Amino acid sequence: MIFNSIKHTLIVVVSTLFVMPVAAQDLLANQAPIDSKMKAVDAEMLKQLVEIEEYDSPADELYQDWDNTYAHRETALPDSFRIDLRGFCMPTPSRVITSNFGARWGRQHKGLDIKVYIGDTIRAAFDGKVRVVKYEHRGYGKYVVIRHPNGLETIYGHMSKHLVAENQEVRAGDPIGLGGNTGRSTGSHLHFETRLCGVALNPAIMFDFVNQDVVADTYNFRKDSYEYDGRLATQLRGANGKYGYDPAMVNSPNVGKSRGHGDNAGVSTRYHKVRKGETLSAIARKHGTSVNALCRLNRISKNVRLRPGQILKYN
Repeated sequence: MIFNSIKHTLIVVVSTLFVMPVAAQDLLANQAPIDSKMKAVDAEMLKQLVEIEEYDSPADELYQDWDNTYAHRETALPDSFRIDLRGFCMPTPSRVITSNFGARWGRQHKGLDIKVYIGDTIRAAFDGKVRVVKYEHRGYGKYVVIRHPNGLETIYGHMSKHLVAENQEVRAGDPIGLGGNTGRSTGSHLHFETRLCGVALNPAIMFDFVNQDVVADTYNFRKDSYEYDGRLATQLRGANGKYGYDPAMVNSPNVGKSRGHGDNAGVSTRYHKVRKGETLSAIARKHGTSVNALCRLNRISKNVRLRPGQILKYN
């Protein structure tokens, strides 16, 4: 009887040992499709996160390095690039432009000079990361360089005090320094630069200090026309002896009238500010010209996508 009991126990144990692996295999077999689906979901989520990150930070495709030692270094410009100007903050509430972008005193002035007083708060123009915080005796004085996810780098020069550190994350509107008169400066002001791949773009293309606003939600940079855009922006938003321009003058025959130099000497230039929904043909009809003439004057194609706030020459 004891033998039979032991025999029965052995049979149960052996049976269990053989049954357990089969059940486990069935469980794994049933689980495999679920794991495969979860891996696919995880892969798709990762892909979406990468796409979101790339969308939020298109600057990643423009800059290959992060270096705290230099203010700017020119690299290859893209043929075209969309710069998102939303979420901005004007670096100063001052509306007074004291010096334009372009030729000045026999050299190129790579930014705008905005009148501020010593101690005035200077703020980050967009979200970003502080790349450089330095002092340059014969140049920018105390300055800050910020790289932004939209592709721009902004430079703030001649400040009296730094309020940020290198590699610090900042949000648009965060105080980054105080106005001053340090470095190569003849009076207290903010020297403000906007650069793409180290190449200086006229800030007036994007920023309207007189109206304390950006000119549009985006700026579509084009390598073959950004210099022209910069000259036009100076005519519309530069100092011109009166610190800014009157928005009511847009479409006026006096806007952009030459002062006896440059390609438009002696010519009265007229401009149109694009409104939402306007087309080239509608603008051409409004001003008694042709689409071909608009394209030729503005160096654009007939298929160009117009953006609200864009300025077009029409004569």
